[in-house]
Amino acid sequence: MSILRIILGLILLPGLLFAQVRLPKLVSDNMVLQRDQPIAIWGWAAPKEKVTVTFKNKNYHAVAKADGSWKTELPAQPAGTGFDMVIKGKNRVQIRNIAFGDVWLCSGQSNMVINMERVKERFPEDIASARYPDIRNFFIPARTDLNGPEKDLPPSQWKAATTADILSFGAVSYFFARDLYEQYHVPVGIINSSVGGTPIEAWISEQGYGNFGDIQKVIIQNKDTSYVNARISKPVLSKSSMPENTDTGLSEHWERADYKPKGWRNFNIPGYWEDQGLKELDGVVWFRREFDVPVNWAGNPAKLFMGRIVDADEMYVNGKRIGGTTYQYPPRRYQIPEGVLKAGKNTFVIRVTNQAGKGGFVTDKPYFMQMGEEQIDLKGTWQYKVGRVDEPLEMPDKTAPLIAQNQPAALYNAMIAPALPMKLKGFVWYQGESNVGNAKDYNRFMPALIQNWRSLWKSENLPFLVVQLPNFQDISYRPVESDWAVLREAQNKALTLKHTAVAVTIDLGEWNDIHPLNKKDIGKRLALAARNLAYDDKSVVYSGPRLTSHSIDGDKIILTFSDVADGIKSADGEDLRWFAVAGEDKHFVWAKTRIIGKDRIELSGESVKSPKYVRYAWQDNPEGINFYNSAGLPASPFRTDGDFLNDN
Repeated sequence: MSILRIILGLILLPGLLFAQVRLPKLVSDNMVLQRDQPIAIWGWAAPKEKVTVTFKNKNYHAVAKADGSWKTELPAQPAGTGFDMVIKGKNRVQIRNIAFGDVWLCSGQSNMVINMERVKERFPEDIASARYPDIRNFFIPARTDLNGPEKDLPPSQWKAATTADILSFGAVSYFFARDLYEQYHVPVGIINSSVGGTPIEAWISEQGYGNFGDIQKVIIQNKDTSYVNARISKPVLSKSSMPENTDTGLSEHWERADYKPKGWRNFNIPGYWEDQGLKELDGVVWFRREFDVPVNWAGNPAKLFMGRIVDADEMYVNGKRIGGTTYQYPPRRYQIPEGVLKAGKNTFVIRVTNQAGKGGFVTDKPYFMQMGEEQIDLKGTWQYKVGRVDEPLEMPDKTAPLIAQNQPAALYNAMIAPALPMKLKGFVWYQGESNVGNAKDYNRFMPALIQNWRSLWKSENLPFLVVQLPNFQDISYRPVESDWAVLREAQNKALTLKHTAVAVTIDLGEWNDIHPLNKKDIGKRLALAARNLAYDDKSVVYSGPRLTSHSIDGDKIILTFSDVADGIKSADGEDLRWFAVAGEDKHFVWAKTRIIGKDRIELSGESVKSPKYVRYAWQDNPEGINFYNSAGLPASPFRTDGDFLNDN
């Protein structure tokens, strides 16, 4: 009889679970709800089940629809913390420690994902002082859906900005939220919905592509399961079929401290092997060096900083593997455990794998070992030996594989749509690196995204704050064309819509890192924009100088700017840099500059007698810009010869 009961219970279990009142992932302990607006509480239950939400000793009722969904609305609440809520149906759910404050949806790609752990060496004091229980973060794990909007988000939870959880906070969003909290002392909720390496197209809803017939066709095609399965299962690239054990370094154990190296050659770290005699090599290269360690270091734990490595690495000290990284972007920071280091000579070995482009060690990054306040420099001459040579990577045919997270609407469906019932204070957007290759199309997508999200949240006035891409890549010392500049120009398209701001970061990048570490100043500039737009503090200057007009005066061009605060400034007292002028032929040369008023600059080009066009900071990396306003905010790059943003 007991066996029959167990079987019957297992049969009925799915139905019993479905009958339970269930809440979305966002509606959970420690959540932040938008203050001063009616509040939606929603979820699922058995069809026709009566649901009661109890808050502040008042009851609010709903009845589940045929599909099991239900929603009720609570009246607007002022800012506050420490509230509980009970939801009852056939079961009872309690939500604890609710806060009412300002909720910001922060989205984009990897630079919005990068968390405080990644920048902890840059901002140790900010991490140590993180005691903000009323700043709370809900990070949404990556998920895609090609078929349509999902009902709920992937599993996650609200976490507070305290020392226990601060390292998991997105760095840009944390510094942004902290500045707002310190200004207004109102709880701040961050919903971080971001995925590295993704294009803007993936974040716009299907309805947002009403005027994009070409993309609508892609979305419809992606709903064909057989088509998608065929493309997803394609190999991305054909490559060497040699297994790992064909790496001579592994079979001969080059990582061991007692290995006797023969035939190894010199190599200077940092640097790339293509620049040091290994042309067009894809595969595995091993690096080895002995370092003397002082007696007081022996047996103690230490930190190892090995810059950045392209692409993957495994790190060994005295034959012990102490860590590894599978792709190029994270900084290499490894802990050497207690008992590994010894007095005198210690052997360091690095196994580096690279299958496309230049492999090796990124320059201008930190390479050292540290114990306490003492450091040992790891740069200089190492020895290398090739462990494995791979065949060059080739695309097997002309049909590229389908990567779901890059498809139109795929991320919107899974990571934005389920949050629609949540009221917001505004949006923060940091994305664009993955669209540099089609920068001109971004001109259409940027306003489409803003209008789409505002429409979905039924509020055309929700502030939308955009981070303009910072300076990156090699410096060119002559005027050039630049896809990065075109992308930044397209991001400025946001400013054609009301209640938008673009935080210029052209001075905050790193030439050799697409993920610059100074997220703090980015957060600060975003917070300035929020204070002006979202909190209506019009005394706050949040933008650097922006070109409003230009005129020709003989062989000179006069530029006039808005947003100069108390006036245009040169940050270092030198002549303003990175201005170029051209005549009708659009052959640009560097310009001489002169500030001739609070909001005006005069330009001239020695070889340009009849100037017509101007460009400013029109480079991938105009490093060392010095054109600011008196509030210390940089001017946005611009050009007057644009062929697709003239409506700005």
